Amino acid sequence: MLKIYFRMNFSNFLTLTRIFLTPFLVVILLTKFDGREIWGLAIFLLASATDWFDGYLARKRKTVTNLGMLLDPLADKLLIASTLIALVELRVVPAWIAVIIIGREIAVTGLRSILVLKGNAMPSSNLGKTKMFLEVVTISLLILGKKHMGEFFFIGKALLIGTMLIAVFSAIEYIIKSWKLVTTNIN
Repeated sequence: MLKIYFRMNFSNFLTLTRIFLTPFLVVILLTKFDGREIWGLAIFLLASATDWFDGYLARKRKTVTNLGMLLDPLADKLLIASTLIALVELRVVPAWIAVIIIGREIAVTGLRSILVLKGNAMPSSNLGKTKMFLEVVTISLLILGKKHMGEFFFIGKALLIGTMLIAVFSAIEYIIKSWKLVTTNIN
């Protein structure tokens, strides 16, 4: 019988904080009031910072837990997907780009789940880490919007295309690296 023990520590608290900040971010972005872009950006950056700190602290303090390994990637995907959907609603991000990026996240999560069931794990690649970094930078610029970026808003739009391409390439990389592990002894 598989036993999973969950232990709460500060790293896990940071991951849970990211999850709880996400709905507040969406509400801020979709509620019309002066300064929503700045508040939205502040919440998004705070939530994004917890992603770096939770992993760093867990590794440094050797407090990696099953709960953290389960919730951290879900918290990342929830933050990015929810923010992209809010930006689609605000007509800042084309829906098709959001679908590609979110679809990549779902596909990779599915592969990771299969690997875990088979007793394997695949850590994030450098390309995957680059994707997450680009998502944070791109979404930050898009949250600010034309109102705050002015004529430089095109940078956020250009980065969005680049982020989408990196998401696709990192998914392909992940599929190639995990394919043999996933297809071995399929029941």
